[in-house]
Amino acid sequence: MKQNEITVTFLGTGTSQGVPVIGCDCAVCVSENPKDDRLRTSIMVSTPKQNIVFDTGPDFRQQMLREKVQRLDAVVFTHEHKDHVAGLDDIRAFNFKQKKDMEVFATEQVQEALKREYAYIFAEKTYPGVPRVNLTTIDLNPFKINGLELIPIQVMHYKLPVLGFRINDFTYITDANFIAEEEKAKIKGTKVLVIDALRKEKHISHYNLEEALELIKELEVEQAYLIHISHLLGKYDEEMPLLPKGVELAYDGLKITI
Repeated sequence: MKQNEITVTFLGTGTSQGVPVIGCDCAVCVSENPKDDRLRTSIMVSTPKQNIVFDTGPDFRQQMLREKVQRLDAVVFTHEHKDHVAGLDDIRAFNFKQKKDMEVFATEQVQEALKREYAYIFAEKTYPGVPRVNLTTIDLNPFKINGLELIPIQVMHYKLPVLGFRINDFTYITDANFIAEEEKAKIKGTKVLVIDALRKEKHISHYNLEEALELIKELEVEQAYLIHISHLLGKYDEEMPLLPKGVELAYDGLKITI
């Protein structure tokens, strides 16, 4: 990896149930193409100095093992839904290996949810071996992690505020179906956009494919990757040729350089 190079690894690209869905025998769920198998959505941003994971979903352990991650410097949470926080307990492997607390960046609202969900981590008297975290409160102001600047972008997931993030010319947005104009302004100029596209039919809290494509066109990004994909969107090999130039379905394990 070059000195200023940043790599984004798509740890998972699926919706809250993942793909295949338990008990489903649709064409996508029984597909033999590994690109149709989708763990819960998460990315890892890597520089020569650090690895940062965005959200620790239920598949966090499996994702870290698959990518052979030896070091993790920070976790950034987009929001508090279970498919984005359920794997936090497994950061303790990095506590043991690195012999230090994990740096965790989250809004006050997300921190409240983490303290409810993981009361044993934040208890006054903790059990030996529980995960150790150092919480940093974030809001809509830019912040840095070991010198790397992140610009938060507030999007709405129905009525729940969710944070997307811009790093240089890369923007990552998951779980959204509305972005206010002032927040869209933060995305303008982005060359690479990662955006939620749940399925083809409209949904109450996610962009569908048509809405995601409209947003990509509006923001004039050079390259877009669709994530948080359900089994209702269609098979990878069948849907990819139908997408406009510069738009791709992301898949688990995909790596891009930004």
